This record gives sequence, structure tokens and C-alpha cells, in this order.
Amino acid sequence: MFVGTAVCHATWLLIFPPLPAAALSEIQREHLPTIVPPADELSPADRVPLPGSTPDQTAPTDEPQQQIQPSLPDPEGSDPASPRSDPDQPLPQVLYDLSSLPEPTRRMRELIIEACKSGDIEKLRPLIGSGDSMTQLSLADIDGDPIEFLKTVSGDSEGQEILAILEEVLSTGYVHLDAGTPQELFVWPYFFAMPLDRLDGRQRVELFKLVTSSDYEDMKQFGAYIFYRTGITPDGRWVFFVAGD
Repeated sequence: MFVGTAVCHATWLLIFPPLPAAALSEIQREHLPTIVPPADELSPADRVPLPGSTPDQTAPTDEPQQQIQPSLPDPEGSDPASPRSDPDQPLPQVLYDLSSLPEPTRRMRELIIEACKSGDIEKLRPLIGSGDSMTQLSLADIDGDPIEFLKTVSGDSEGQEILAILEEVLSTGYVHLDAGTPQELFVWPYFFAMPLDRLDGRQRVELFKLVTSSDYEDMKQFGAYIFYRTGITPDGRWVFFVAGD
């Protein structure tokens, strides 16, 4: 469990733009271009051997009843990584059962977590891919090597902090968005699609594993969760791992 990642950054959301080698919580505020990968290109998950299986998570038995909303509004041309919470829509279903994921999606998640647990950020390279299908790592264009970029946004020089954040994000509940459409996506954490002022006490505890209470208050004023989130398609393509609005 990774706690306190955003300590001392209570104002990172709305006040301080990041510098080239800024700390993790100083989030850039640009827009993520929509990724449209070639249909005939294999996903990185299909090119990397599957490591040992990871035990599935199951939803707590006392989890509050969620209203099932298989997709959320996705206006034409919007970024897949942009905040998707809508206070006027029913709450999305919060999912914990990894066995319900498509096999390629579950495979990619396992590969990413294995890389994070290794402590070697280079192990993310084959999963990130390259070219048009490369995982989006910033809401701005990245010049140069993606692994070196991740090291620059990590609080340490070797990138272990960003690995810890990525593992913690993928250990949360998730949401299934835009089912049955070309934009279908599985996104972690589920706060991505939840109005923060509608979280219950248990969900706020889960949120505080990723951010501080001060960050939470700032994000409520902003109107959405804008810390790190990651999305994987049903065919196992790792689409984005970004933070910001």
C-alpha cells in the first residue's frame, strides 16, 4: 500500500505548473491527444510473456450498492484520459473482480504490476511500446525516451516512486466505460468516473491511499479526480498513464 505520495503538494492541482524535473505531484495541465492505434498492430501485451498470475481482488461484501452505468458521456473529440465524472449521471458501477476483465486486459494489468514490483522501470519499456500505439505518459508531447521521462517525473532518480504509484493505481477498483463502442476502456482508479462529493466513507479511505486529504479538498473544488489514472482497452492496449486535467 502506497500512502502519502502527494504529501506537501496540497496546492499542486491549481497553482504550480511543473518544471521539467518537477516532483510527482506537480501535475502538468495539457490535453491528451486521442490515441487511435492501427487496427492490425498487436498490442504490447501480445508480445510479452505472461508472468505468474496475480490473485484476483474481490469486492468487499459490505460494498454500497452502485447504480450500473456501462458508459459515461464521451463527447466527440474528447480525450480518453480527461476527467469523466458527471454529477448529473447515475454513479458508475465500481468493479473489483479481475476475473470479469477480458483476458488481454487482465494480462496487460498483470504485466504492468510485475514490472512495478521488480523495481526496474526499464521493464515497462516493452509494455509502453512505440510510435502511434505508444502509451500516453503525459498530457503534453514527450520529447525523447519515455522511460527517461518517467524518471524525471518521479521523486527519485531511478523511477521507483512512479512505479509505486502505478502499482497502487492498478490495485484499486476500476470502471468499465463505453462498453460496446470503439472507445471502450477499463480505467483505474474508479475515482476517474466518480463525482468526489458523492464518495462514501469507505471510498474516501481508498482515495487517501493515493492522495492526501488536502489534495482531496482541492480536487473537489476543481470538480474531478485529476491525480494519476491509467486505461487499458479490451484488446490489451495500455492507452494512458497520466495525471492532470
